[in-house]
Amino acid sequence: MIETLKERVNGDAGLVRRGRYLTTTLLLEIGKTAWLIAIHEGRVASVTKGPFVMPSSCFALRTSEAEWDKFCEHRPLPGSNDLMALIKRRVLKAEGDLTVFMANLRYFKDALGKLRREGAAA
Repeated sequence: MIETLKERVNGDAGLVRRGRYLTTTLLLEIGKTAWLIAIHEGRVASVTKGPFVMPSSCFALRTSEAEWDKFCEHRPLPGSNDLMALIKRRVLKAEGDLTVFMANLRYFKDALGKLRREGAAA
């Protein structure tokens, strides 16, 4: 499902406009599977599935498969519906240069929300 992120984000003109000043690479780990997501001026440039020997990213988001499945439900329950709620519950770890993550939090919430079943936005 992560592979559809590029298509879903780039197809949302408002989201791309919101991230127009954002160029970064993030590492998303769900369970034992990792993806490098490259973003250039708000557009997802590439989504590359690991494994990686030495991944280079600005920051990383790490969670379990069970928690990610809850986040990706069409209408997730409170506590699983938002990246910050997952962090508060300590089931999502954000590591690295969190300045980029926090400065563009709305973009990341909406972009990763695009992965919800039925294509529901965050």
